[in-house]
Amino acid sequence: MILTQNQERIRFLKFAMVGAVGAVIDFGVMNMMTHLFNMKLVFAGTISFTCAVISNFILNRYWTYPDSRSKHILHQLGMFIIVSAAGIAFRIPILHYVEPPMAVFIGKVTRLPNETSQFLAKNATLAFAIGVVMIWNFFINRYWTYNDID
Repeated sequence: MILTQNQERIRFLKFAMVGAVGAVIDFGVMNMMTHLFNMKLVFAGTISFTCAVISNFILNRYWTYPDSRSKHILHQLGMFIIVSAAGIAFRIPILHYVEPPMAVFIGKVTRLPNETSQFLAKNATLAFAIGVVMIWNFFINRYWTYNDID
């Protein structure tokens, strides 16, 4: 397994930290879009995802994988975007199908006002989607986008 090597564990932790920064961007943009512009979660989540992908690429290229520079930056960005776009194939159905039952569940369990339950459901659904996509992104990026390092 890739994470049995110390260097790969460090890379995974860095990748996860970069992902945490991306998640802050993702959550911030999503909440801004859904609250200020009353945008549906799938659309707001797609915009926020794009913002997070750009941030994550820059941080991963220069911090997580600084020794992966044999590929031109635009070529590597293209590869990173392809992997991230494939991640959307996991993310969009999660956002679409998990949010409604999550909202019902949170509403019943917490008995909070509907607006608060909806807010919590959107964020819980996005957190779940981010976790699933992060695992995909790490392994595919490590073996494809950043395959030029030992």
